[in-house]
Amino acid sequence: MRPLAETYDAALLDLDGTVYLGGTVIPFVPEALAAARAMGMATMFVTNNASRPPAVVAKSLSDMGIQASDDDVLTSPHVAAEMLAASHPAGARVLVVGAPYLHEAIAEVGLIPVEEAADEPVAVVQGHSPDTGWRQLAEACIALRAGVDWVACNSDSTLPTDRGLLPGNGAMVAALVAATGRRPRVAGKPARPLLDSAIERAGSKRPLVVGDRLDTDIEAAGVAGLPALMPLTGVNSASDLLLAPAHRRPTHVCLDLRGLTDPARVVALPDPRSTDAPAPGTEPAGWQVTRDDDLLTLSSTGEANTGDTAVLGALAALLAAAWSRPGAGEPIRVGAADAAAGKALDRLDISRADAQATAG
Repeated sequence: MRPLAETYDAALLDLDGTVYLGGTVIPFVPEALAAARAMGMATMFVTNNASRPPAVVAKSLSDMGIQASDDDVLTSPHVAAEMLAASHPAGARVLVVGAPYLHEAIAEVGLIPVEEAADEPVAVVQGHSPDTGWRQLAEACIALRAGVDWVACNSDSTLPTDRGLLPGNGAMVAALVAATGRRPRVAGKPARPLLDSAIERAGSKRPLVVGDRLDTDIEAAGVAGLPALMPLTGVNSASDLLLAPAHRRPTHVCLDLRGLTDPARVVALPDPRSTDAPAPGTEPAGWQVTRDDDLLTLSSTGEANTGDTAVLGALAALLAAAWSRPGAGEPIRVGAADAAAGKALDRLDISRADAQATAG
């Protein structure tokens, strides 16, 4: 198998949970991205985060040892502002619910940011801010009930932090959906506009979406018809993958971003849309999976070990069985038939013979 960095010409990289977590760079990321660029792969950082401008993000990445310029960072506020500029004339007022950067993004496209419904806005734009409260939501509610346009930077219900998952912009959007009965247009993942804009900016013909979240990064790749690499470094886990519905299945998975350049550290998965059972004898080398109702039992064939290649092979075998079973997506249990299988499940953090958590 050729390295992904040679197969695809651009990596459209998520940030939280993929490049860093809680402000700390994830191990091996700087080296992996430098190696990918040396192979000819462009790196574009594509984030739903609506609170920081590209310059701040690029500076943060540079401080982590990751090469990045302002032009390498594309944010959902930038794309949300572009969507509004395409729909409304220059000088139109837009009620902004979000961080100062969202105000700046609206102004940069020739629209006028305001904060009150009395200013007669033509639209509401909503992005994450830790300072959003009832008064801001109330002003947006009044404007939306009057029938104005509505664009959300993203619909992430949670935000990963070093303290765990906290309410994201989608939680605040949901409050207005409940209050108004309306739904916004969405700029960020899993909707297409953010990825489409990133592909155009990168000039990419063969892009690869890279991200840790099934309900944003991986689903966005499916919506756009693009291949996706999921590193097991962030929000979603191997257990979540076992229950992923067809529209939230990546084409490749790796333990960390070294999978971009090292074929031994990444595995290609079954066709995300296929429900066909794997043909006999096609399981990844070293592993077999037997299925008995809701129990999948992993066993080694004597060739398996606990290196990355073997562990990813075990995961691929489990996913092939899980995704092709009747009732795919329903809770299942996973068991180990021998010590090698048990060690592989431990490396993947898959609980043995326990019901798996749903993937959302």
